[in-house]
Amino acid sequence: MTEHSELKLSVTDAHGALEAVRAARPLVQNITNYVAMTISANVLLALGASPAMVHTAEEADDFVAISSSLVVNIGTLSPPWVEGMRRSIARARELGKPWVLDPVGCGATPYRTGIAVEFAALKPAVIRGNASEILSLAGASGAGGKGVDSTASSDAALDAAKALAISTGAVVAVTGETDYVTDGRLVVAITGGDALMPLSTALGCALSATVAAFAAVRPPMEAAVAALAVYGAAGADAAIHVKGPGHLPAELCDALHRIDAATIERHATIRVVEGEAI
Repeated sequence: MTEHSELKLSVTDAHGALEAVRAARPLVQNITNYVAMTISANVLLALGASPAMVHTAEEADDFVAISSSLVVNIGTLSPPWVEGMRRSIARARELGKPWVLDPVGCGATPYRTGIAVEFAALKPAVIRGNASEILSLAGASGAGGKGVDSTASSDAALDAAKALAISTGAVVAVTGETDYVTDGRLVVAITGGDALMPLSTALGCALSATVAAFAAVRPPMEAAVAALAVYGAAGADAAIHVKGPGHLPAELCDALHRIDAATIERHATIRVVEGEAI
């Protein structure tokens, strides 16, 4: 595990991570749901990364080998897709490639929850979910959730996120009005975004893809913090230009494409709230 004193977790560092993504143009393999494919791909392109929507088991070994990172999003499950996820995760672990788990709707059904629990045990670099998903995945009571939507606040899921990080070895990012990133000992709070963002479908899924892009160029804790700060700042900037949620995905991509250090500084904050000071 990276020593906390070595971590780079400031707004300036977030911009530096973004520049590293733009320079490296990482190929991010997305096993994601039907609803999220287009916006996730467009968000990655706007960031400067390269997206691929590859989910079949038959391609897993070959495609993970040429990818920089992997995101596994369980939004639309089916047995063939789950097998592709398993094969891709196994190959990523074999090759030491970072992968991100988005446990969409964990807690909604026993099948979905079982898959999420199985994958969380397979050493993802980062687990990114809303409060209800993280509460359910951590086994907490009162997880709530309404389908894929959260009925709990990120604050309410913070203890569960820390416990999940300790039990899985993953960095856990729980997103909400305030986002939290933790490795079980250190907790970092990130603010940004806009109230319109939860009203536009699949923006959370695209955030997980963003985390995977950053995980290709930074260690997991730094990657998650930087990704959430950059995405939140872009969301806040995008919301200025829209009248409602309908056009927000397009404006978000435009905002990510043009985002700079000043915009991140203006619209996002990063602070350590628990653990060693940086």
